Amino acid sequence: MAELSEDVVRFLGEGTRTGTLGWTAADGRPLATPVWFLVDGGELVFNTGVNTSKGRAIARDPRVVLCADEPSPPYAFVQVQGFATTSEDPAELLDTATRIAARYMGEERAEEFGRRNAVPGEMVVRVRPTKVVHGFDTTD
Repeated sequence: MAELSEDVVRFLGEGTRTGTLGWTAADGRPLATPVWFLVDGGELVFNTGVNTSKGRAIARDPRVVLCADEPSPPYAFVQVQGFATTSEDPAELLDTATRIAARYMGEERAEEFGRRNAVPGEMVVRVRPTKVVHGFDTTD
């Protein structure tokens, strides 16, 4: 198991940086989509619908990758490969949905978006890192 270094945690937690989650479709095609996420206890955490493409894929094969980048100079990226676990526990779902909403929508709208996104049919996804690749200040 890989650990997220302090540099990686700091980079992933800056502002409203989104991640791009990658997974494999049932027919073997690679797929990717942006996600809002948090770093929590050495894992990456996001919420998704149980019956979405990524939700179904994670249930079938928990191997995922999440990449976040800085698209302007000095350019940087972090790629976290890992295994996903899921939970539909209502209390955990509300907690993560509210914290994610605070990051991306601001504290003043966190509860509103947290409650909207913590409903039956949604789940918490935790990605335990197995490999971390990063490049900071890639213009050097």
